[in-house]
Amino acid sequence: METDNFLIDIDGTVCEDIPNEEADRFPSAKLIDGAVERVNALHDAGHRITFFTSRTSEHREVTISWLVRHGFRFHQLLTDKPRGGRYKWIDNLDVTGIKFNGDWKTIDL
Repeated sequence: METDNFLIDIDGTVCEDIPNEEADRFPSAKLIDGAVERVNALHDAGHRITFFTSRTSEHREVTISWLVRHGFRFHQLLTDKPRGGRYKWIDNLDVTGIKFNGDWKTIDL
């Protein structure tokens, strides 16, 4: 099996959508059903899991603590993703985008 690199957003994807302006809510963010199980299944299948978030580096430790407390298995956390707009990735390798629709069970990974 070929290993995939999954870049997974946090707010609105694995937990409720919390803007940086309300960072005091990060420690108590509500988990989205099925997120831990699906992310960990990808990890356990040998894929690389990187959380890629618009949360700033200032919120790195609270974010890692939240992920660990909820049992996420991952390799890396990247902060300071640009906020807003559409995301487009240009690469010389194959890139696949999956838009999260609010339900982890319906995503074909």
